[in-house]
Amino acid sequence: MRKLISFLINHSPIFVYAFYLVICFVLLFKFNPYQQSVFFSSANEMAGRFYIMTSGITGYFGLQEINRDLQKQNGNLEMELIRLRDEVSRLSGDSLLVRTSADSSLSRYDFQIAQVINNSVFKTHNYITLNKGRKDGIHSEMGVIDQNGIVGIVNVVSDHYAVAISLLNPKLRLSCKVKGSNYFGSLVWDGKDPRFAVLEELPRHVKFVRGDTIVTSGYSSVFPEGLMVGTVDGFSKQRNDNFYALTVKLSTDFFRLNDVRILDDKGQKERRILEMEAKKDE
Repeated sequence: MRKLISFLINHSPIFVYAFYLVICFVLLFKFNPYQQSVFFSSANEMAGRFYIMTSGITGYFGLQEINRDLQKQNGNLEMELIRLRDEVSRLSGDSLLVRTSADSSLSRYDFQIAQVINNSVFKTHNYITLNKGRKDGIHSEMGVIDQNGIVGIVNVVSDHYAVAISLLNPKLRLSCKVKGSNYFGSLVWDGKDPRFAVLEELPRHVKFVRGDTIVTSGYSSVFPEGLMVGTVDGFSKQRNDNFYALTVKLSTDFFRLNDVRILDDKGQKERRILEMEAKKDE
C-alpha cells in the first residue's frame, strides 16, 4: 500500500497533466462546432474501417449480396412504376392519378443502396454507420429508408462512410400524420422500447383507430409524403387536452437492419436556398 501511495505521489504531475488534458479535449470538442465536426469526420473514417471489417466477418456474404441486388432492383422498379404513372397521367389528362399515388412524391428523388456496418439499438442516442460516403455522392441531411419504412437521416460524412441519426434517437423529430388525414404531429422516440415511438401534438379532433397507418407528412426536405412509418398501437392525452400522443409501432425492424436506401432529393438545395432567402426578410 505504501509503495502504491509513494508511486502516486512521485508521479502526481503526470496524472494531473493527463487529467487536465482530458478536460481540455472534452471542452474543446463539446463547445466548438468546427473542432467537433473535424473530430467526428476523422473518428468516423477510422471507426468505419473497423466496423466494415467486423461486419464482413459476421455477415452471410452470399445472402447479403443477394439482398442488396434485390433492394436495388426493387428500388429501380418503384422508380420505373412512378415514371409510368406520370406518363399515363400526362397522356390521359388525369392528374388525379398521380396526386393520389402514395409513391408519386418519390419521382423527384434518386437513391443509392448502402450497407449498414454498425447499428446501435439500446443506447439513449442511437446511430447507424453506412458504407457509403462523400465520394459516393452522400451528404448530410439525406433520408435513409429500407423496404419497410423510415430508418434515419444522414448526419456526418467522410470520404467513404456516413453516420446517420437513427429514428431511435430523441434528437430526431419527424413530421408524420395518420394516413388519409391532413393533420400532422411530431414523431419522436421516447428512449424506451426500440419497437415503438410516440407521435406527439396530434389534434384531438383527428379520427383514428388502432391499426391505422402512420406516414410521413411531406413537410420536410428530407422525406417525401406518404412513406411508411408504422401503425397506431395506442394513445394518451397530453398535458394540453387539445392534443393526443399516439403510440406508434414502427414498421422498420431496427434489430435486423442490413441494406438501406439513401434518398437524394434533387430539389432539396433549391428549396433550402429559397427558404433561407425568405427568412432574411423577417
